Amino acid sequence: MKIVIMAGGKGTRIASINSEVPKPMIPILNKPILEYQMECFRNQGFTDIILVVGHLGSVIKDYFGDGSKISSATGKSFGVHIKYVEEKEPLGTAGALYLLKEKLTEDFLLVNGDIIFDVDIKKFYKFHKDKGGSATLFTHPNNHPYDSGIIVADSNEKVINWLHKEDKRFWYKNRVNAGLHMFSVNILKTFKDLKKMDLDREVLKPLISSGELFVYDSPEYVKDMGTPDRFYSVIEDIKTGKVKGKNLLHKQRAVFLDRDGTINRYVGFLKNIDDLELIDGVDEAIKKINEKGYLAIVVTNQPVIARGEVSIQELEEIHNKMETLLGESGAYIDDIFFCPHHPDKGFDGEKTEYKIICDCRKPEPGMLLSAAKKYNIDLSKSWMVGDSESDMKAGISAGCNVVLIGKSDIYTNYETLNKFVDNI
Repeated sequence: MKIVIMAGGKGTRIASINSEVPKPMIPILNKPILEYQMECFRNQGFTDIILVVGHLGSVIKDYFGDGSKISSATGKSFGVHIKYVEEKEPLGTAGALYLLKEKLTEDFLLVNGDIIFDVDIKKFYKFHKDKGGSATLFTHPNNHPYDSGIIVADSNEKVINWLHKEDKRFWYKNRVNAGLHMFSVNILKTFKDLKKMDLDREVLKPLISSGELFVYDSPEYVKDMGTPDRFYSVIEDIKTGKVKGKNLLHKQRAVFLDRDGTINRYVGFLKNIDDLELIDGVDEAIKKINEKGYLAIVVTNQPVIARGEVSIQELEEIHNKMETLLGESGAYIDDIFFCPHHPDKGFDGEKTEYKIICDCRKPEPGMLLSAAKKYNIDLSKSWMVGDSESDMKAGISAGCNVVLIGKSDIYTNYETLNKFVDNI
């Protein structure tokens, strides 16, 4: 599989950091952004790279050559094979793909040249092939969804809506396009002429109506260098090992969070979205979990589904509200697992298909075990946080450390929970 890196951007928003080199060549800890990308690809066996260059493209060519040169940052060969495509004039975020129609004959990965990431490329590629669409977006939650485009997908990971920053939105799932795109080669038929084109609006978004656009959702590390603040946060994340550690090839650590009484105020069976209200301080605690590199995963019993009081769609909207409120404070949830079952039968309006004995309803550990399998989680280095005995039993059965809040002399409020998060 070939890798195509769009490396022609000027980076006007980050010019205060370094305006003398193209944006992808801005050094982070003495190594250009592009070199971090190439290391990620090379380390996973992907060495065939096409660089699309434009503004100050000679700086990139001089540094990398054909990929066999020695890095001035590491003293080692880049270990890749590079070919260049040059924009004679700015072609937007997608126009240059017209120049690649004769160079690409199989599925390829298109990457923005201004992002730092470390992800399991083979897992992403397999997902794309299994779905069989024309394109697959790498999506993830981030800490500024309010000023990001939101990708809306159905239960089959097919994109059904794309909300740009200027579009009206209400409650939404915090999932944004990260800047890595897996394409089938037939996408190149879109490019009839050499002209300036916008990747999101003119190439990807039209695929929604034909059902050809999918999302690969992952909590792995991807961050763009769009602003000085993000640039400096990436430096810290590289220093602490967070960037590399979030790759799903490595064992992950998670904080599993109960929902009712732990994240939102307990109101009994929460059936009305208007009754969802975050507990004071929970956004701060979850933000700290995010910053420390732990996965923040909600595991919640929702017998209201089996009782026929809330539909799956209504539950998703409740969760969307929770994610929106957290996102306003820069906090995010990596995934939500819920159990819709309840064992007791014989009630008016119940959904009989959910009236079963299962292994996911807490105190059973099924939701935690499913999350561990999906995200390669080391349960022995993870925590279950909740306000009930069933939460504790589920965590212990899964092999986690446990924290009971609100019902002990130690963890009685979110000031104390924040202290717990500070010490994990």
